[in-house]
Amino acid sequence: MKVAIIQEWLVTVGGSDKVVKAIADVFPAADIYTLVAKKQVCDELGIDWNKVHTSFIQKLPLGVKKHRMYLPIFPFAIEQFDLRGYDVIISSSHAVAKGVLTKADQLHICYCHSPIRYVWDMYHEYLEESGLTKGLKGYLAKYMLHRIRKWDLISSFRVDCFISNSDYVGRRIQETYRRDSVTIHPNIDISNFDLCVEKEDFYLTSSRLVGYKKIDLIVEAFSRMPNKKLVVIGGGPNLEKIRKIAGHNVTVMGYQSFAVLKEKMQKAKAFVFAADEDFGMIPIEAQSCGTPVIAYGRGGSLETVKEGVTGLFFYEQTVDSIIDAVERFEKLETPFDPKIIRNHAETFSEERFKKEIKEFVELKYNEFNHLVK
Repeated sequence: MKVAIIQEWLVTVGGSDKVVKAIADVFPAADIYTLVAKKQVCDELGIDWNKVHTSFIQKLPLGVKKHRMYLPIFPFAIEQFDLRGYDVIISSSHAVAKGVLTKADQLHICYCHSPIRYVWDMYHEYLEESGLTKGLKGYLAKYMLHRIRKWDLISSFRVDCFISNSDYVGRRIQETYRRDSVTIHPNIDISNFDLCVEKEDFYLTSSRLVGYKKIDLIVEAFSRMPNKKLVVIGGGPNLEKIRKIAGHNVTVMGYQSFAVLKEKMQKAKAFVFAADEDFGMIPIEAQSCGTPVIAYGRGGSLETVKEGVTGLFFYEQTVDSIIDAVERFEKLETPFDPKIIRNHAETFSEERFKKEIKEFVELKYNEFNHLVK
């Protein structure tokens, strides 16, 4: 079984990149195709650079550093990969990876992190945050995204089997592509995090500081609770905005090393998470430290946090709702058990992911061969 793995890009060590690494571990002889890649990122992930094949965008001006500016040609670029020599193609897709061209005797399995959010369910939010709701640039952007939306739907028919990273994304795949999927939750390297039973008197939130993560709501909520401490870790375009609205009880640390993040995760009394995420890895990382999570009760959080066991939910993305959740958390008669929280996090382990991926691919490959032959 000769395998090719497709990924949009390998330029940061993010969740989808770790998924690719885990799939590559399952199929160590596989080649990896991606629009653009950084060797140092592949080295950090443990991906063999000699097995990585990039598109022509890699050689364009600022092709790696500013690859997103080439969005209009992503569909064209992904279709240029020649995959004729492979039996199985596994795409790890949140944008265009699933759009590769395959033949009738090749099995294409797509691990879908989400249908392209900025052309489907977050279309209007994307335009607002980018300042593209009006004017000539706005109309050009809307037309471009319209073209990509049509291509995205057409390219979904090139996939033989969909795997969703959560039931939430599975429902979105059904809504967008009218296709069924099987959920295999992403891999979390629990071994990188250690259980800590002794907690300190502060709350933690961490993510890239962009609009949809709703870090501003969390900061505003704690600024209205001056007797409670909040630590914010993460960099991004909204960093200065977050610092300006932070009260004296809120410490905005910006981007920090993994060692610092891990320490804060271990010691925090709770991790606060307000995003509507497809899955959301960082709440599981917090739980792997034995830290309970106060989460927005929508999306992937409903699959990663167990109400009353590993955390609690709030159901509106508002400052008042977050304040109410924190107050409920502090009034709990029975505190959360860090060991139980850690045990729950271990159900999302990397070993579990690799086992489920291997079994799924082998099953579908055997079924596919039986049909073809």
